[in-house]
Amino acid sequence: MSRAVPQREPAVPDDWELVVGLEVHVELSTATKLFCGCANRFGDEPNTNVCPVCLGLPGSLPVVNAAAVDFAMRLGRALGCEARGAVFARKNYFYPDMPKAYQISQYDQPTNTDGRLELPGGHTVGIERAHIEEDTGKTTHIGGGGRIHDADYALVDYNRAGVPLVEIVSRPDIRGAEQARAYVRELRAILLAVGVSDARMEEGSMRVDANVSVRPAGSDELRTRCEIKNLSSLRALGRAIVYEAQRHVDLWSGGERPRQETRHWDEANGRTTPGRSKEDADDYRYFQDPDLVPLAPAVEKIAAIDAALPPLPAARRADLVEAARRASLAILTGKPQPSDPDAREAPAPDAPEPVSPETAALLVERGQDGLVRAAMAEGADPELTATRVTNDLAIDDWSSVTPEGLAALVAMEASEQITATQSKQVLAEMAERGGAPEEIARRRGFRAMAGDDLAAVVDGVIADNPDAWSRYRAGDDAERKKLSGFLTGQVMRATKGQADGAAVNRLLQERAGPTSQLA
Repeated sequence: MSRAVPQREPAVPDDWELVVGLEVHVELSTATKLFCGCANRFGDEPNTNVCPVCLGLPGSLPVVNAAAVDFAMRLGRALGCEARGAVFARKNYFYPDMPKAYQISQYDQPTNTDGRLELPGGHTVGIERAHIEEDTGKTTHIGGGGRIHDADYALVDYNRAGVPLVEIVSRPDIRGAEQARAYVRELRAILLAVGVSDARMEEGSMRVDANVSVRPAGSDELRTRCEIKNLSSLRALGRAIVYEAQRHVDLWSGGERPRQETRHWDEANGRTTPGRSKEDADDYRYFQDPDLVPLAPAVEKIAAIDAALPPLPAARRADLVEAARRASLAILTGKPQPSDPDAREAPAPDAPEPVSPETAALLVERGQDGLVRAAMAEGADPELTATRVTNDLAIDDWSSVTPEGLAALVAMEASEQITATQSKQVLAEMAERGGAPEEIARRRGFRAMAGDDLAAVVDGVIADNPDAWSRYRAGDDAERKKLSGFLTGQVMRATKGQADGAAVNRLLQERAGPTSQLA
């Protein structure tokens, strides 16, 4: 698969290049923890979902959660990884939320290796590995700024200790903050599609570490990197990368080199702060865990996982764009278009896509692509359907809106039985209470104003606002666009919302004439 050339953002000067690799920690949605039977559940009272195993008490022995291994392999296959035999290792370091003083992870033999993730814009990011490990507990520092160095005391909750994680380690293929955000958004969409995690960054079930470095433009060297830990939102991810990249540029430009270390993001002050020196693998003293046998997935097991994978976001986006193209051609030609592109009639060379890739990406991210495709199958106009859902159905629960109802609503708007404003209000009620759009529109007294009646109202608004009308007629496109909003608003007020905004704009343009015409 060819890689698109990434577009550099203004995070660094033109003579520098930003290099980013991400480590994304994802908690798996299993019922129990990775090596014991304690509940894997967010929000319970602290230290209630614990046992001798996840507390690291002497004599306790771990037993692998088979569902966690299946989930990890499912995610790995969705990322195009090779599933292979794996070994659990002990990663040794001390911290209060690590009750055993080591973490059970995977080191030189992970479950998933050599994958890839293609972003909506076409750029592909390599996946180095996606390995299984147990989560740590949660330490909360009380007092000061919430950091250990100025806290009065700390509280430790071990409910999270032992929760199954997959750590997805990308290759350093990311070249901008927006590209990093796109990577995390796409990864989250895949996680939700394959059903292995709720991927809620606000609850900590998806956390991002960003490895940031810079190099002279045109170079292929990998310079000293710093790892920004535990970024919990896309906004924080982007801001932290931009800040850290500029910090590195300033250091290199001043004759210094960055120190390899972990850093923490200070959201309030918009800057990173030093953490600890970054360890190498030798510092963790990895060795195979003697209490756990190696994992050896059977070929049949991998084949079954592959066969059960649902359509992934990239395929769903492409399918939606293609379905919209076929539906648009069917409306234009008056006959259904076959799925085979060689057998269908070709659109005009300059015809725009009825559903753009960006709109398709948003609909897939929200899980609304199925609704739009089903409405198009009922004969709904693709562009209007996508517009209405994208703009006016950005809610958590839209289950009351059926494909048939959405198609009927779009047909009413397209045939100018109701205005765009009225259509939005009908859709809002459909989402809240359900019901047929025709009945909702009838009950509310909605109808689009007839042409002659609307023209009379527009003429009246023009007469009542001579100064705005004079500037509209004399203005360029930008001035007309600004004043059009004001004049259209006056028409809407006069008609109590029964005027169609697009029709009003057409009438204003007809009465004003070409942009070059002066008042």
